[in-house]
Order: sequence, then C-alpha cells, then structure tokens
Amino acid sequence: MQTDKSLRAKYESLLPHLNEREVRLVLVADAKSMGRGGISKFANLSGKTRVTLNAGLQDLELKSGKEPLVKRSRKIGGGRKKATELDKDLSKAIENIVSPHTMGDPMKPLQWTSKSLRKISALAKEKGYNVSHKLLGQVLKDLGYSLQSNRKTDEGGTHEDRDAQFEHINKIATSFLNAKQPVISVDCKKNEILGNIKNSGQEWLPSNEPTKVKVYDFIDKELGKAIPYGVYDVANNEGWVSVGIDHDTASFAVATIRSWWTEMGQKHFETNKLFITADGGGSNSSRSRLWKKELQVLANETGLQITVSHYPPGTSKWNKIEHRLFSYISMNWKAKPLINVQFVVDLIASTTTTKGLIVKSKLDSNLYEKGQKISDEELESIKIKRDNFHGEWNYVISPNYV
Repeated sequence: MQTDKSLRAKYESLLPHLNEREVRLVLVADAKSMGRGGISKFANLSGKTRVTLNAGLQDLELKSGKEPLVKRSRKIGGGRKKATELDKDLSKAIENIVSPHTMGDPMKPLQWTSKSLRKISALAKEKGYNVSHKLLGQVLKDLGYSLQSNRKTDEGGTHEDRDAQFEHINKIATSFLNAKQPVISVDCKKNEILGNIKNSGQEWLPSNEPTKVKVYDFIDKELGKAIPYGVYDVANNEGWVSVGIDHDTASFAVATIRSWWTEMGQKHFETNKLFITADGGGSNSSRSRLWKKELQVLANETGLQITVSHYPPGTSKWNKIEHRLFSYISMNWKAKPLINVQFVVDLIASTTTTKGLIVKSKLDSNLYEKGQKISDEELESIKIKRDNFHGEWNYVISPNYV
C-alpha cells in the first residue's frame, strides 16, 4: 500500500502531463480502490476538489463498457476563471479583513490568521464579497497564509485587551499610510557572538568540505558581540539596521531611528509625523523613561511629532519587523560564521527578497551607558500626550517648542 507521501509525489510528477478528464479518471480510480472515504482522501492528496473527483466518478459510471469519448483537452487558459481573477479586489479585501488578527513566526516569512474561514467568509459577505469558506482557504494560501497548530512562543500571560490593541495599532497605521506618512516597526535582533563559531542552518558546499568552526561557543573578548537594532519601513519595504558593539539601550534604539530618518526616511516622506510600533519590553520598553526622553530629543531635533504604540505583553514576536526583515537576515547568513562585526554589517546590507526588500546597515561603534536614571523632573519636561485607550501603550511625543 502506497503511503500518503508517495502518492503525493506520484501525483505531483504525473498529473501535470494529463488533460483534465484524464486527471479525474486517474484520481477516481485510485479513490474507488480504497472504498469509503476515498474521494475525500484523494482529493486532499492531489490538491483537487471533491467536485473534480465526483465528475470523474460520473464519467466511469456513465461510460462503463462503452467506447471512450473522443479525446479533447481544454485549451490553455480555458475553463472557469479564478474568483480572484474575476474580482481583482477580492484578495486585497480578504487581507484587509485578516491583517489586524495576523500573527507571524519571527524566523519565517510565513503568516497565519487567528480567525476561522467561516468567520472571515461572513465578514467578506458584509463587505459585498459573496465568497465561500473553501475559496477563502485557497485565497489565503495564495497570500502566504497557512493553518497552523499551537507553538510555544508566548512570552507571558495574555492581556484581555490584546486583540483590541492590535485593532488600535492597525487603525493608526492605516491612517498614517493613507496619508503617506511613515510607519516603522522597530526592535533589537538577537545579539550575535562574533568569531569562527557555528551558525545554524545549511548551505551548498562541495561534498565532504564543510566549513570548520570552533567546538565551543565562548565569547572572544577581542571580537565581542554584534547587537543589530532594526527599523522596518512598512510602506516602502525597506530596512535599516545599526550594528552596535556595546549595549542595547534606549539611547542606542533611538540613535538607530535617527540614523534611519537621516539616511532613508526623510528621502521618502515630506511630513512632520512618524508612527512607531514597538515591543513592550527591552530597550524600547513602554515603561522606559529613557526611551521617552530620547524620543523627545529626536522630536526636538527633527520637528517630528512621534506617535508610539507598543504591542501588548506576550506578543512581541508578532511585530512586523520580525517576519518582514529579521527572518530574511537570518536566512541570508545561515551557516555562515559571523567572523567579525563588519562581516555582520555586510551580510545584513546584502539581504534581499523577491518582493524587493532593500536593507541598509551601518556599524555604530558608540558606547551606550547602561542603567541611566531619568529623574521625575526630566520626565515632566517630556511633552507627551497619552491616548485614552491604554495610555501606557499609546502616546504622542511632540517637539517642546510646538
């Protein structure tokens, strides 16, 4: 008995060479040999629908014992058009429905949605799109979504207003993007130990000639470590990464945002507004006084009114920069020992994708003091306006002179 894996391989190699009627007959013949449940199973294995196999079943029953019909293949491009071809706005409408609820694996350019197909279908119908839940599944697959099981990435308890905060962030981001104002996602990537040390992943090399690295992953005091802090420009699919060598502090984080604005951002946007989405912890913590003080300095220097929204607790890995920028950087340097900090900078800057991602990177050799204390007096000088909805997560910092 063939396994599901071998059957899939068989269909992948065979079916593309058959016409539509031949495909139906092959599949339904295999399905009949299994008996009960065969139609559903072989439809799933082949990627075809039950309707296709049922049509093949009718062919076998009606034509049994008779001369075969004259062979006729449908012309290329013939047959019913895809719903997404008939309605060019359908895919975009579906993505708009699921995007506020979209989650993303931090190390893979894959997305999945927390809403069921039937719920998405109901919402689509409310917007005037009469689309079945089965068709929705195919549309989501085409958009890069998939149905996935639970995975241990939750960093803490789930906040009761988690989904509401996602909606809030999405609403602000949409407003900024529609007004052609910058929306950036920021975060610090995992610190990397420098030296001839094993890096996860595999790459093509001559047989039996693997890259040789040290047995132990101890920090080399002379080489130290690389600290990549990134900025992802949502509208332009561009990234900026400053590679630090000292500490990941709020001062380093805001210095990176300043570098992005100077080197990339202000070339794209003629505006005095900026929207930042960030995790709730780390150097850009929602509780950090230094983060807010440094943003005030940036606002005063640039004249930008800076709107900030933090992701709620336990959701930092769903920040867009994780799966739109950092995941591709990790793929670009997989299996390559990060021998020194300049090599890290060069690898980051060489990261590209088929969707046109552009990344610039620069070494930041400045030293950033840890544990800086911001007094109540300094905090009072920050011109901050907190949102009515979770003001600890959502706020605007304006220049002091405005």
